[in-house]
Amino acid sequence: PLLPAEQRRQLKWKMSSVTPNVVKHTVGRSHFKTTKSDVFVGAESHDWLGCWGHHMKSPGFKTLGEHQKLNHFPGTFQIGRKDRLWRNLSKMQVRFGKQEFSFFPKTFILPQDIKLLRKAWEDSGSKQKWIIKPPASARGIGIQVIHKWSQMPRKRPLLVQKYLHKPYLISGNKFDLRIYVYVTSYDPLRIYIFSDGLVRFASCKYSSSMKTLSNKFMHLTNYSVNKKNSEYQSNSDDKACQGHKWALKALWQFLGSKGVDTSLLWEKIKDIVIKTVIASEPYVNSLMKVNVRSSYSCHELFGFDIMLDENLKPWILEVNISPSLHSNTALDVAVKGQMIRDLLNLAGFRIPSRDDVATPCSSASSSTSRSDLSADEKVKRAFYLTQRYADQDFLASVLDVLTPEDVRVLAETEDEFSRRGEFERIFPSSSSSRYLRFFECPRYVNILLDQWEQKYWNNKTKSIDLLRTLCQKGVHLGTCDPAHMVIHLINQKENKRNEAS
Repeated sequence: PLLPAEQRRQLKWKMSSVTPNVVKHTVGRSHFKTTKSDVFVGAESHDWLGCWGHHMKSPGFKTLGEHQKLNHFPGTFQIGRKDRLWRNLSKMQVRFGKQEFSFFPKTFILPQDIKLLRKAWEDSGSKQKWIIKPPASARGIGIQVIHKWSQMPRKRPLLVQKYLHKPYLISGNKFDLRIYVYVTSYDPLRIYIFSDGLVRFASCKYSSSMKTLSNKFMHLTNYSVNKKNSEYQSNSDDKACQGHKWALKALWQFLGSKGVDTSLLWEKIKDIVIKTVIASEPYVNSLMKVNVRSSYSCHELFGFDIMLDENLKPWILEVNISPSLHSNTALDVAVKGQMIRDLLNLAGFRIPSRDDVATPCSSASSSTSRSDLSADEKVKRAFYLTQRYADQDFLASVLDVLTPEDVRVLAETEDEFSRRGEFERIFPSSSSSRYLRFFECPRYVNILLDQWEQKYWNNKTKSIDLLRTLCQKGVHLGTCDPAHMVIHLINQKENKRNEAS
């Protein structure tokens, strides 16, 4: 149903030259009117609410008004560029060990790693295959599989990886998974994964023979490569296991019929996703602080490419920060159409007041939500972030006194969760506490949401009733009620600790 005319007039969407049709059609059916595109998203007009556009350099985000929402965060190229992804995951592996970070192949970035690569090459013997990729390309451009040192290009930046030469095959063909991951916020971090996705097959039966290495239709799974093969078979049925592209749900059914524990496999993929997004978290948050006025203004869809080896272990191949949303077949429309609809509902576009739209954007302040914290709230945050040995009992006490900002964060998180559609929130969740140790520095709101999920995950009605009561009292708007002030509570805790010690 149509909104009232006064609100409908503000439903303006900024089209960009890269806005996919599936997004255009979805926002059009939701009564948005489109405005013409500009070179820079924030340039000239301030009346649009949403845009699906290019990734910008970080300072470009300063043009976004607090009522505007763009489908990128600054700094996500830290996982979206192949070389940065491997650098950041390698750093995590050094810090936390191979047991936690063993889901990516041995990788070298040239020219700087040339000596390390040469040694690894010699240690691996003549039967090892290597895959070389340009660090910032897409659609399979410039990718080769090689096995002789003489085949290595010398004069350009390159990513060189051990080739996963024993992939899991279906009907003799290699394939990979396109997993859709949606991040609505980096502080607090909230990650969703879509229940469906795509399975892209190589269009030529796989062989491990060295003579086949130049055959891209055998070794690469990119649709943009394989569609050029005369043997390529399209598939329009999202429930059918046929042709060279399937829906992810069809794959789960197929593997389930072979006795594979698909739930366990899905959990392993979620683990890879959470750890990889956390690897980008320090970069994104530091750039958000400097360049973005409101955390509301950014959200991002990632396309994770995952491959299964012969033991059904998932490996990450790359992360796309502008995953293709072209929908050429009924299968594409079925998966991507539902996904975009749910994503735009999750995004939670807000209708601003007229004054907000009329005021031209000034440069970014140091993140609006943080600058609005009261002295009391700053004390609470510092208290929970500076404890050296924080046990579960201590962390659980973060919910004892909820400040106005706590209530705002929790209410926004629960509201968002209620709009998730076919997306599943994988962080925070009732079982995501273990991931908090992977953050470069702890963040108060991540601790708050983690404890909230642990307490209320199996009783959402109770949690929402509590928040509703607090909001009806106006606590989220600011309060002098001692029941929502933490300083006296902290003093009590400190006194108890001193007595105990």
